[in-house]
Amino acid sequence: MPAANMTYTSLVNDITVYVDRNDDPFLTQIPRFVAMAENRIASEVQNLGMQRVVTSTMTVGQPVIAKPARWRETISFNYGTGTTHNTRTTLFERTYEWVRAFASDPTVLGAPRYYADYQQEHFIVGLTPDYAYPYELVYRERLEPLSTENQTNWLTEYAPQLILAACMLEAQPFLKNMEMIAMWQSTYDRSAQALTKEDNSRVTDRSSIRK
Repeated sequence: MPAANMTYTSLVNDITVYVDRNDDPFLTQIPRFVAMAENRIASEVQNLGMQRVVTSTMTVGQPVIAKPARWRETISFNYGTGTTHNTRTTLFERTYEWVRAFASDPTVLGAPRYYADYQQEHFIVGLTPDYAYPYELVYRERLEPLSTENQTNWLTEYAPQLILAACMLEAQPFLKNMEMIAMWQSTYDRSAQALTKEDNSRVTDRSSIRK
């Protein structure tokens, strides 16, 4: 079983113990297995532990807004309006082309109504902001990658069984143990489903009326 308090170092050790290999060719590949496992989880598992909220302000006359580091998917995007800018106004997602057509002249300023992904690292809003509106972005992120310098993240603390199973799943093609893929896939799926069930329970709890 994975260590009770998992770290990157203990995860690497768990992997070597499970496959009973500690030769240099295999050890050299472990960081790649971990990175691929983290990418798999970020793409396939949607959990509250991977959600982040950032607040900032728009820039007057600038329709392009930088995304946070390791952004994967936007959940919601709103900004403050009204006299004190405490009224939350939702920005609606559209395609890049749609936003460009809606706000065809970026020099025309106004209150933004829509946003779109603008390449991997930016958003674009329309209209171009006429005020430094405070905004709140809720998004899913790829967790800070594990490494010898970054020993822990949300996965090692709250889902060690998931990251271990994902690493083992990624290692099987290198090991040429194709018959083990189904077993590790099943272990990974169970761990991912358990996290999803926990999240669904939280949503139910939040929506319940308490007397």
